[in-house]
Amino acid sequence: MQTVVIVVHLMVVLALTGLILLQKSEGGGLGMGGGGGFLSSRGTTNVLSRSTAILAAVFFATSLLLSVLAGMDRRPNSILGTGTGSGSPTAPMAPLGQGKGVLDQLQKPAPAAPAAPAQPSGPQVPQSQ
Repeated sequence: MQTVVIVVHLMVVLALTGLILLQKSEGGGLGMGGGGGFLSSRGTTNVLSRSTAILAAVFFATSLLLSVLAGMDRRPNSILGTGTGSGSPTAPMAPLGQGKGVLDQLQKPAPAAPAAPAQPSGPQVPQSQ
């Protein structure tokens, strides 16, 4: 379903881009005037304006549909979970302060005793003092 909507969306994007490029310039931009030329009659302007508005509405609708379809696959996850990643609401939670929460996982064990520096086996990099 999502692939079909993406293909339709891309076709609408290409058609909308082409219609916008076909429209008559109002002039002023980059010194280009809007003199008479291709598609200069009033009737074609109405057709191009209406079809641009319709394609813009279809573009908007397909964009909303794609965002809804993408949101259907999401599952809510808790950032304060136990680290299992299950995210199931039926799993019992440990009381506060007991169990492995995010802060407990990030804590590093305290070093027992400072170890003596290892003897270098080769040349050392000079250090500033």
